Amino acid sequence: MWIPYEQKRGYPHDFRVSYRFFPAAEGGRKTLPVQGYRCDFSYAGDDISQSGIYAIYPEFEDANGAVLLEAESGVPAQGTARMWVLFPAMRREVHAKRISAGVQGFFMEGPRRVGAVEVIEVNGLLENAQKVSD
Repeated sequence: MWIPYEQKRGYPHDFRVSYRFFPAAEGGRKTLPVQGYRCDFSYAGDDISQSGIYAIYPEFEDANGAVLLEAESGVPAQGTARMWVLFPAMRREVHAKRISAGVQGFFMEGPRRVGAVEVIEVNGLLENAQKVSD
């Protein structure tokens, strides 16, 4: 059973996205990931050879917006996810300035885009940037 990140970390997720995993025919994954998937994130329009990719992990939700608790089950091919910026300094220095509703990006596996995302809600990002230390 999955233990939600908020329970583990003691603070709320940074933002939420709607997502769609690309099928293998579009260069995406052959199988869908499970809860606990550790992909990276890139912003649409960024040249990742210059900007790099970011350690921002998804925590997938069910159709009602609750965290999926079955870690072994595959996540939906599209849906919503809570996003967690892994490194506090990056939260302050980069993401608090760039994340807002409507921002588009990608789930990344190395340099490969495996899913498209759009920010639908900013949650604890700005507060977390102030409270959570390195």
